[in-house]
Amino acid sequence: MKEIKAYIKKHKLTDATRALRKIEGLTGMSVVECCGYGIGWGGAKFEEHISCRPGVKIEIFCEEGLVDEVVDCIEKSAHTGLKGDGKIYVSNIEQAVRISSGERGCGAV
Repeated sequence: MKEIKAYIKKHKLTDATRALRKIEGLTGMSVVECCGYGIGWGGAKFEEHISCRPGVKIEIFCEEGLVDEVVDCIEKSAHTGLKGDGKIYVSNIEQAVRISSGERGCGAV
């Protein structure tokens, strides 16, 4: 099982959500409003006057076989071609538990 975290621009969330809903086998996603900055916005060192830029974080847990399709989908739907389009990270997940039923593993997702 994998976790996919994507940090994208707020105005691209609807496009990304519509595209992700078309992926067969994808059971859901979470969205969190966030803000952040990268060194590309203000030079190689931190400067106090740099403010965070608003965005959203999409979190998806899925089977390994869906990872490439999900990542490609987010990359294409969130792309504007401008600086700060975002980042996508993929991590391994050891275990998942559905609290309501006690189900464990991929079925819990």
